[in-house]
Amino acid sequence: MKHTSKALSLLLAAAMTAGLSVPAMAAETTGKEDGIVVLYTNDVHCTSDNGTSYAAIAGYKAEMEAAYGTDNVTLVDNGDAIQGGTIGALSKGSWIVDIMNEVGYDLAIPGNHEFDFGMDTFLDIVKNQADYTYLSCNFVNEKGEAVLEPYTIVTYGDVDVAYVGISTPETLTKAAPAYFQNDKGEYIYGFCQGNEGKDLYNKVQETVDAARKEGADYVVAMAHLGEDGQSSPWMSTEVIANTTGIDVMLDGHSHTVEPSKLVKNADGKDVLLSQTGTKAASVGKLVIDADGKMSTELVDLTKVDTTSEAYTKANKFITSIQDQYTAETEKVIGTTEVDLTINDPTTGERAVRSAETNLGDLCADAYRIMLGADIGWVNGGGVRDNIAAGDITYGEVIAVHPFGNMACLVEVTGQQILDALELGSMHAGSAENGGFLQVSGLKYTINTAIPTSVVLDDAGNFVSVSGARRVSDVQVLNSETNTYAPIDAKATYTLASHNYMLKDGGDGYAMFGADNIKILKDEVMVDNEVLINYIKDELGGKVGEAYANPTGDGRITIVSEPVSGNWYDEAVAYVTDAGYMQGTGTGFDPTGTVTRGTVYQTLYNMSGKPAVAEKATFTDVEGKWYADAAAWAEDTGLSNGNGAGLFEGDRAMTRAELATALARYAELNKITVEKGTGMEAAPDYAQIADWALDGMSFCYYGKVMTGDNTGALRPNATAQRAELAKMLMAFDGLKTPAGETETPAA
Repeated sequence: MKHTSKALSLLLAAAMTAGLSVPAMAAETTGKEDGIVVLYTNDVHCTSDNGTSYAAIAGYKAEMEAAYGTDNVTLVDNGDAIQGGTIGALSKGSWIVDIMNEVGYDLAIPGNHEFDFGMDTFLDIVKNQADYTYLSCNFVNEKGEAVLEPYTIVTYGDVDVAYVGISTPETLTKAAPAYFQNDKGEYIYGFCQGNEGKDLYNKVQETVDAARKEGADYVVAMAHLGEDGQSSPWMSTEVIANTTGIDVMLDGHSHTVEPSKLVKNADGKDVLLSQTGTKAASVGKLVIDADGKMSTELVDLTKVDTTSEAYTKANKFITSIQDQYTAETEKVIGTTEVDLTINDPTTGERAVRSAETNLGDLCADAYRIMLGADIGWVNGGGVRDNIAAGDITYGEVIAVHPFGNMACLVEVTGQQILDALELGSMHAGSAENGGFLQVSGLKYTINTAIPTSVVLDDAGNFVSVSGARRVSDVQVLNSETNTYAPIDAKATYTLASHNYMLKDGGDGYAMFGADNIKILKDEVMVDNEVLINYIKDELGGKVGEAYANPTGDGRITIVSEPVSGNWYDEAVAYVTDAGYMQGTGTGFDPTGTVTRGTVYQTLYNMSGKPAVAEKATFTDVEGKWYADAAAWAEDTGLSNGNGAGLFEGDRAMTRAELATALARYAELNKITVEKGTGMEAAPDYAQIADWALDGMSFCYYGKVMTGDNTGALRPNATAQRAELAKMLMAFDGLKTPAGETETPAA
């Protein structure tokens, strides 16, 4: 048995100085390999086969135990396991917990979807159902005390490995906010979400320091944070960049397929980052060798031996559970003449969280018509799976709506509708958003060329719209005349959706909530029953040609059209006229995320595109549009890649990284600025990592990057293309010490 020493107190002491990690020999094994193996999963979401993939995980775990010794193998999950399929929905997660117990999980952390069946259900899973231990350092009660154990130390022979749990603060809006509130709507649970990420960074650092003080040789962070820009300032990369002492971060939440990646921490040291994607397509494998060397990889579960005793035993158990609900899920509730999809028909990628789809239309219609509303809508994150042409089964509908949300009819103002559309559209054109609205009885246009001006609080809840609106031409259907008319912000409308958004303010929809709406029908039907009854009763059991277009029937129009008078117009004109930046195929795309390839190609363009003698040594740039720029950046010393031979040109660049690149380019061209005082007063100054301080200082005092309208520098956030254009125009205004205009580098 592994010897596990767990934290005695749920409330950690003040931060201590982290001890150095000293490589030590792992326990002797009965297998052939030396070292420690940590197998990890994330965002399994009940798997794509309602649990069967867990048998392959059990089989692979047995393989590793045979190779490394049972005492040297640990299996962990990094969140979002119990929800996302029929097996989870029908049992409120308990069947997945039973399977994880059978497979032999040792540790897990709560992702945002672990709370989808309510706080009481989750806490019951923790206390009474799971044989494994749940960890989270930043899931706290109203007193700031950790609800779960923040970390645990597992001893492998002479080596102590600390496992630190980190849950995304987005949970407060990605799950129903009401789950974390008392009857008065006051938050009694939180995730250290305040101060632009600083509260989370401090809590993680405090926990890591405590684990080091207790004797941990290595620290493995089990995280559900993700790498999507919309998760900033809580992305895994941001937590790494603002902390020290973590050796490896096993991540989740963004469904990223990340076999192995190196990210610099606050001391400039490399931290391994990995994530397995979603639906158990693979299991991650972290190996800590006897000499302290660490590596991560993803193992394809389809290649695991299915004849092994471990696989067979687990599969038999899973099959016994599946037999309990198969008869119910296979009941046919109707048919569809067309494929109903959540994906883009051209790319095959998920679209329901960023654009209209025919299944989104169908679900929104079901809410509007079944509850007799003016408007119906559903969040894109609540429409989870496709339905193929043919018979529609009960199980397929549950897969579309697995959450068990309750349908509500409320009365709201036109202004609340407009604010909600603005919130749902804030990431359109640049990233997915589970709060993107699929609508019925409504038409609207989103202009992605207008940067979002939605203001959110620390928990990600809507506060206001501070500037130009992206959403326009909002029209409401008159069901009697079947014609559309412009929405009246001062009028009232009936709106049908579910309790998650309307009563609980889920996905940040704080303009609603029980205190801001008039409830006309309260939780009258489960979400999947809304869709079933619509198909059976209103469509006569058949979904027909009205839903044939996979991109919907034109309720949501997305454009990218420059608007005169934008704050960035002058800068965009400047950089395009100068040849520094070009469009992306859909115009300049001012709200597009700045990538490493974009930045170094831009600097290469600014330097006149000098000839490159040799190709870059980076292994991931051949054939890329920025290949010459990467070679130039390597030749001039502007970039050495990630230290593992990769340029990572398609990776989003943080503002701190961007400032560092601009400062190095300035140094290459002998451009200096006089540094003064004032940057220290920025509200997020403490978030600037030591390695980025020089670059941020150069850009601040050179008036290239001076912060947003609140004075925040946002070092760990990504920049938009329009912001980069403004920075480049300001950079061109800098002079050499002699007072001469900058001379581009050769």
